[in-house]
Amino acid sequence: MPHHTIADLLLARAGDDHVGLRTRERSWSWDEVVRESAARAAWASRLRTEGPFHIGVLLDNVPEYVFWLGAAALGGAAVVGMNPTRRGAELEREVRHTDCQLIVTDEAGLALLDGLDIGVDRDRFLIVDAPEYAARLAAHTTEPTATPEVTAATRMLLLLTSGTTGTSKAAICSQGRLAALGASNSAKYDIGRKDICYCPMPLFHGNALMALWAPALTVGATIALTERFSASGFLPDVRHFSATYFTYVGKAIGYILGQPRTPEDWNNRLTHAFGTEASPEDAATFLSRFGCRLVEGYGSSEGAGLLRRAPDAPTGALGVPARGGVRIVHPDSRARCPAAVLDLHGRVLNPEDAIGEIVDTEGAARFEGYYNNEAANAERVRHGWYWTGDLGYVDEAGYFYFAGRSGDWIRVDGENTSALLTERILRRHPGVLAAGVFGVPDPRSGDQVMAAIEIAEGTRFEDLDLAKFLARQEDLGTKGAPRFVRVSHALPTTGSNKLRKKEMQLAGWRTDDPVHRWVGRGRPAYAPMTDEDKAALRDEFHANGRARFLP
Repeated sequence: MPHHTIADLLLARAGDDHVGLRTRERSWSWDEVVRESAARAAWASRLRTEGPFHIGVLLDNVPEYVFWLGAAALGGAAVVGMNPTRRGAELEREVRHTDCQLIVTDEAGLALLDGLDIGVDRDRFLIVDAPEYAARLAAHTTEPTATPEVTAATRMLLLLTSGTTGTSKAAICSQGRLAALGASNSAKYDIGRKDICYCPMPLFHGNALMALWAPALTVGATIALTERFSASGFLPDVRHFSATYFTYVGKAIGYILGQPRTPEDWNNRLTHAFGTEASPEDAATFLSRFGCRLVEGYGSSEGAGLLRRAPDAPTGALGVPARGGVRIVHPDSRARCPAAVLDLHGRVLNPEDAIGEIVDTEGAARFEGYYNNEAANAERVRHGWYWTGDLGYVDEAGYFYFAGRSGDWIRVDGENTSALLTERILRRHPGVLAAGVFGVPDPRSGDQVMAAIEIAEGTRFEDLDLAKFLARQEDLGTKGAPRFVRVSHALPTTGSNKLRKKEMQLAGWRTDDPVHRWVGRGRPAYAPMTDEDKAALRDEFHANGRARFLP
């Protein structure tokens, strides 16, 4: 019998003695997970007031997070997953915007919220590591049941976008959509009852919820939790839990590959993983080193499920459209883009024509919107179409490829170049743990390419011999080599390990991190950028009447 809500899926697990949740300290059967969730649902229902039933959760990946996800589903509430890397005014703004009735957190989270005007009284905080928490919870022990008004349309999640490209928004996800994703993704990512699904990514992020928690709940697999991602702790955790599957986002794969190789790397039970932003080279290295296949996908908190996997797809392709309305169009004309012409290296030879925005002409009704943000909704839905804000292209065989976010075009000497391609090329370098590429204004016209790279402690920029490395990359276009390279041992990231590219772009070469610059033509040749160099470059902007474009 199909389950149309997350509440349905949870109640179907009542009486299930299979291990549903594990930490290093203990395990819970699925039946115990459901009962823990039901007790918290009863408690929250007693505290419910008028207005949207939103419960803010500010926790690391601890069992209480999983229990409160279940509580929200059974009680008809929506979880607002708060990012513990947020601070001050940014955190205050997000919590106030989402109209939380209750806050579930711990003493560490309480310290982050201290002094902030979030619109929630202190007596509406449930502190999971406070002495009285267990006693208050015990008073609400009850048989598992769901609030009668729960339907597929009931709001389940408010997913705060990562903020890598601007102010975060709260994407709505209903119980019906999440349940459907649990069913489709368990099949798509080959998650079965016997899998042990290791979750190093934060539970406030759509990746962990849509590609791990919901699929595991659907099939009754085991969820293995670690409080937060650790590159050095990854393999020990995988071995401890005998994990077979995990999810990742952003820099995580680069960090894991950056760990020292050992003869024991193959000593694990991992078979496959799902995530985004790992390059084909990363995937090949991960498979050869750990015996684990990385499945790259495309989707977002707002609009997952636009593409479906194709087993015979070329390397780097995301798949094919899941339905007829998914296409790539020129944003201005809305005309469908022609197929990309690819060279031997897979580089697009006709980017001006072939690269456009990924849209779903039938997707407006599927988009559940952003909470209390009509301007953002209007940006996503135009002309009755759903606009992803992502760039892509399609080859002559019909396979879709990701070409970056809408802001990833860099206009150099009158030509568009892809930031994503340069990022992937930089990530091939064994000494580069992470790379972000973006455009910074040129003092005369257009943009120049700037890269921010993260390297290991103890490594110097000179050790990379980056100029020689770039000269060997046959698929690096003449406009793609970075003019500026910011070097760091810890680039700024979101809570889900995505680089804060917008923040780095705004800083440009004015950052306090060391910057190396290539001046002139021919092959790249980098020299440290001094304060005098920066002052001279600022003077160029003023001399050319372009001071307003200074990064």
